[in-house]
Amino acid sequence: MKILLLVAFATILTAQPKGYQALFNGKDLNGWEPRGDGKWIVIANGVLVGQRDFDSKSLAPGKRFSTEKDYLMWLNHQAWLYTTAEFEQYDLHVEFWTKDHGNSGISLHDKSRAQHAIAFPPDFTKTPARTAYEIQINNNYPDPHPTGSIYSFMDAPKDALKENQWNAMDISVRKDAIVVKLNGCEVARTKPDPKRASSGPIGLQLHDQFSVIHFKNIWIKKIS
Repeated sequence: MKILLLVAFATILTAQPKGYQALFNGKDLNGWEPRGDGKWIVIANGVLVGQRDFDSKSLAPGKRFSTEKDYLMWLNHQAWLYTTAEFEQYDLHVEFWTKDHGNSGISLHDKSRAQHAIAFPPDFTKTPARTAYEIQINNNYPDPHPTGSIYSFMDAPKDALKENQWNAMDISVRKDAIVVKLNGCEVARTKPDPKRASSGPIGLQLHDQFSVIHFKNIWIKKIS
């Protein structure tokens, strides 16, 4: 299989804060479950890279489409990586880097584990952003929700992201509020929706067929 990797430039190592534990060990996918046809590998310096598996027979780049709708269904078909464990209240730290026009996200409390997003054809009315919570990652992708937005609840400022660089996101999940900080600054908050689950796994998204995402230093502090 030929995998195209975009090299994320090395940065100063971030110290793991007191009270946090690693969700990603920097070596392999122990504790994580791939969902869909994404390809997730670990490269140098403990960086997790996600991109699409173009060896998939049903979604190969040479596939012909009879209508624009069929093409868009293929283009926006999602893949995900989920923690095997579930969490209720916690503080989550994630560092990420994506290429220009890259689109990804972090799902919270998604009991479905992206079941409807990874199905083909996908049901875009039942993706994690619609039925649970998704924190947006968007580097100039044509989507109205900037990085740090709590999808469907509150948009972050457009200038909060450091484009084409490593960024740090901190997400506080409590019974009364979900708060997102990007590079140390609060960019979005919302009250949880009582109709949505109050606990569940944490997911990392491959939004479309051409997005590539890098993650590192994924840490969690559980709150009792």
